Amino acid sequence: EAAVLACMTYVDLNPIRAQLADTPEQSDHTSIQLRIRAAFKGEQPSNLLPFIGNECDNQPNGIAFSLTDYLKLVDDTGRIIRNDKRGCISENSTKILNRLNIPHHNWLKLTTEFGKLFHGPVGN
Repeated sequence: EAAVLACMTYVDLNPIRAQLADTPEQSDHTSIQLRIRAAFKGEQPSNLLPFIGNECDNQPNGIAFSLTDYLKLVDDTGRIIRNDKRGCISENSTKILNRLNIPHHNWLKLTTEFGKLFHGPVGN
């Protein structure tokens, strides 16, 4: 899950790092923009693996986090990465990172240097 979240966040923040967008919802051609647009309608995009919340027995295939937690994590991470924005990883994001046993400094390294750290498939 850590690799999936890091990869998703890295890609979803690319337009912000490239200064093509100021916010995730303005980031054209990203999954986060599709998820945000669908969330306004109370839906999840049908062409993306859904966020299904915490793991439990007989759960459908999907990402084992809530969409709200992911959006907050991306927003907080983006505020840390951008030089012109201030912020820190919030308590909600810390919960995700703690569940994954990812120290804050490792999370920032994963999301800012993903392309340098991984070459090819990521995860198990």
